[in-house]
Amino acid sequence: MHIEKAQLKDYERIVEILKDGRNQLAERGIDQWQGDYPNPQHVKEDVENGFAYLVHSDDDETVGTFTILPSPDHAYDNLDGEWLMETEDYLTIHRVAIHSDHAGQGYASKLFQEVISYINNNRTDIKSIRIDTHEDNKAMQHLITKSDFTRVGTLHGVYRPEETSYVYEMLTKHSDK
Repeated sequence: MHIEKAQLKDYERIVEILKDGRNQLAERGIDQWQGDYPNPQHVKEDVENGFAYLVHSDDDETVGTFTILPSPDHAYDNLDGEWLMETEDYLTIHRVAIHSDHAGQGYASKLFQEVISYINNNRTDIKSIRIDTHEDNKAMQHLITKSDFTRVGTLHGVYRPEETSYVYEMLTKHSDK
């Protein structure tokens, strides 16, 4: 598996993977992503700003996508909780999706390992990695905690009214500098 920054030519594939992710969540009875988030405008902005990434299998097939946003991430402005570290030197992982054709093959776990390793080894300026997921998305919650993130709080109504998300944080190996 390898990760690469998405290009404009990848826009349609990213939208397709996110729609597939929306459908996977709906099939599991999870209300996450069932509204206007994420939408094609988010994808366009992510790609244009260099925030969108593709996940490829070893045979170079695109199997997933995710976004890494720089701080400040205003989705967290009204966090009900407390960060492990108050810092502006963080990145946020959003819009993680592995296409259903490739689900259950460990790509999401490997994605987290690769991203965390890359940030720890190449981004000495980053002290914290943050992520959130819907309160009913048990699979993503498991993946996040398995990847050594700590739950630090909740968000209410950020993505849609009445929606609650759990927020997690991981300190990087540079957090003590």
